[in-house]
This record gives sequence, structure tokens and C-alpha cells, in this order.
Amino acid sequence: MCNPYKRLVARAAAVLLSALALLGAASPEARGAVDAFLARLGNATVTDLAIEQTLTLFDPAGRQPQSSGQQRVWLKLPRRQRVEQTIEGRREVRLVLGDRVWVRGSDGRTYETPHPGPRGDVAHLLVPFRRTGADLLTEWRALGVRDDLSYSMQSGGRAVTVIGARSGDRTSPQVWLDPERGVVRFVTREKLPQGEGVLDLAFSEHRPLVGGFAMPYRQEAFVNGKLVVLVTVRSAAVNVGVDDALFDPEALRRGR
Repeated sequence: MCNPYKRLVARAAAVLLSALALLGAASPEARGAVDAFLARLGNATVTDLAIEQTLTLFDPAGRQPQSSGQQRVWLKLPRRQRVEQTIEGRREVRLVLGDRVWVRGSDGRTYETPHPGPRGDVAHLLVPFRRTGADLLTEWRALGVRDDLSYSMQSGGRAVTVIGARSGDRTSPQVWLDPERGVVRFVTREKLPQGEGVLDLAFSEHRPLVGGFAMPYRQEAFVNGKLVVLVTVRSAAVNVGVDDALFDPEALRRGR
């Protein structure tokens, strides 16, 4: 696997974990769909999530698995995340605290790395709590999604509202919002080694966790139509009292 492709796969994997140019007022359909979904969540409260999942990386053609590994993810709202992953025997731990990121590599070295910005933090796609409809639309606009464009369609036998594109457009930045499951597809444009390309995230196989909140147990990342990352959730638990010590950069430096 060439280095540019490794960086591309790592980028797609990071986007799946975490988790969005103001272009006009939101269309009534877009704002209505977002508000209705958030209202469905009702009074359900999510303070943290603990997730165990399998990560599979595919070859550049998107046909054959290239490598696989395991991940443990802890999210603590509003903006704390810890990801421990082991791929091909190499272990890495990543902490995200607000706008700061630390990484401990398989060599035991810990360093701070630049935050990728809103494009690298899409936890809001999976956990849209503590946000209003206006908040979500603002985050999506930050990733180029035009909330003045929207339409309704059927996808997999279910009604969805597509925000950010016109009917038939599958490459412009856009959000597919299912009224019960939340975001089921997110499309954005990314700078790739070969130039700008389309990053397409698909969320499926939802299972209820609490209230109206459902977790997608299958998450896929496609680059220019080719599958590069598949995440399969093995278990997910909500409000388990995730320990604050898991998010301590100094403890990470000490190997904890």
C-alpha cells in the first residue's frame, strides 16, 4: 500500500470516528427535517459512549481487504474522545480534547498533532445531542453543505431528506437525514493525493441505544466510489460513566 494511499485511508478512518461558507438561509424543508429528528430524541440524555469495533482497510481498488484491526472508542460529551486501535500488531492511542489532539504511537512516542478541523470531527453525525437544529445546520455548512438546497427521496425503502444537493446530484457535499435514524449518509469533498475527490460516508444497521437514539453498527467510507474503510461495531454502551482519566494527555505520555 503506497504512502499516499495509507494517508488517505487514515483520513477516511478518522472521519468515520469522530463524527461540518454560509450559502444562504436554510430551506424550510431542511430546517423542518432537522428539527423533527431532534424532537424525536425527546428527553433522552447521552453523556458518554463506549464502543468496541472492527476496522477493515481495503486495497486501492476497493475490492479486497488489505488489513484489519480492532478499536476501542470512548466519547464523552461534548468534545472528548479516546481511540485505541491495533492494526497489524501496531497499537496507537489518540486523544481529542476540544481543539487539541495527542497521539501515542506504537513506538511509545507521544506527540501533539494539529487538529484536522471540522472535517475531522464528525461525532456530531452519530451523537447529535446538546445541539439545536440551527447548530447542526451551521456545522454542516462549515463542510460546504448548502442548507438552502434540499429534497425528499426514497433510499432502501425509507424516506430521507437530502440536504445540500439537487435531485440526481451525488457528489456535492450533502447530508441524507432519516427521520428515525438520523444521518445515514454524508458526502464531502476532500483534498486527495491525486487532487480533490469525493468522500462518501454511509451509516447503516442501526440499533436502538437510548430513547430515540440509534447507533449505526455498520459504517463505510468510500473515496471516489471505492470502499476504503469498513467499521463494524461489536458492542456499544451509553452512559457507562467513562472515567475522566482516560482523557489525560500526561497519563497518555506515561503509557496509560
